[in-house]
Amino acid sequence: MHYAYRYRLNPTEAKQETLDCHRDTCRQLYNHALTEFEQIPDSAGTLNQRVRQVRDQLTDLKHWWDELTDLYSTVAQAAVVRIEQSLKALSGLKQNGYNVGSLNWKAPSEFRSFTYVQSGFEFDNKNGQTVLSLSKLAEIPITVHRQIPDGITVKEVSLKKERTGEWYGSFAVEGKEEPEKPENPDRCVGVDAGILTYAHDTDGCAVGSVELQDERERLTRDQRSLSRKQQGLNDWEKQRLRVAEFHQRVRRKRHDFLQKLSKYYAPEYKLVAGSCWGFEREVDVRVGWQ
Repeated sequence: MHYAYRYRLNPTEAKQETLDCHRDTCRQLYNHALTEFEQIPDSAGTLNQRVRQVRDQLTDLKHWWDELTDLYSTVAQAAVVRIEQSLKALSGLKQNGYNVGSLNWKAPSEFRSFTYVQSGFEFDNKNGQTVLSLSKLAEIPITVHRQIPDGITVKEVSLKKERTGEWYGSFAVEGKEEPEKPENPDRCVGVDAGILTYAHDTDGCAVGSVELQDERERLTRDQRSLSRKQQGLNDWEKQRLRVAEFHQRVRRKRHDFLQKLSKYYAPEYKLVAGSCWGFEREVDVRVGWQ
C-alpha cells in the first residue's frame, strides 16, 4: 500500500514565478521527450527500454537547452519517465474496456506538477518557520499540520499547482507499518452503495448523501458566466479562478464527508468490507481492518 503526506506550500510571488518556470520547463521537456519516443520503433525494446533511451539523451540536451541546467537531475528524469507511467495507465484503462487514445503534447494548463525523486529535498527551519529546501529551486515555507513519523523514509516529493493557484507538496513515503489482518474479528460490517441513500451497511444503518444542491446551482451560474466571457481577457481569468475555487470548495466538502464517515466505522469495527462494481459488472470486494 502506498502512503503520502500532503502539505500546503506558501511561496512568495517571486518563488511562485520560479516554481512556474520549473514547471513549464518540465512540460517542454515532456513534450520533446514524447516526440523522440514516438520515433523509436516498438521492436527497439520494451516500453521501459525505449523510455530509457530517451532519458539517456538528457546529457546531450543540456548542451544546447540552457533551461535544463536549472532543473535538478531527478526532476528532469522524472519528467521523461512520466511517459512510461502514462502509457501504463492508458493500457490499464484499455484492458478494462475503455476507449483510449494516444499521448499528446501537454498545454501549460494541463501540466501542473513535477517531482523530486530520492534526493534534492529536505525539511529545514528558518527563523522558527518550517521550510522545504529544494535543490536548484528555492526554500519554500510549508504548513506542516502533522509530522511524518520517525523511521519513515520519504522517497519522492511532488509539487503541484492547483487550478486555484495554490501550491501543494505530496511526500510519498515507505516503511510505514500496516496493521495486521485479524484472523477472527469479533466486530465486522459490510458496506454497500445505496440507491436512495449514499450507503447501507449490514447492521441496518443507512447513510444519507451529502447535500450539494445549492452548490450545483451556484456552479451552474458561474460556469455559464465563464462561457460568455472571451478567453484570455482579465475578466475571463477572474471568473475562471472563481469557478476553480468553487470546484475546490465542493471537492473539499465531499472529502470531509467521506473522512467523517470513515471516522465513524474505523473505531466501531475490527473489519469493514465493501463491494465495488467494475466495468464488466464484476464485484470487487475491498476489505479494510485495524
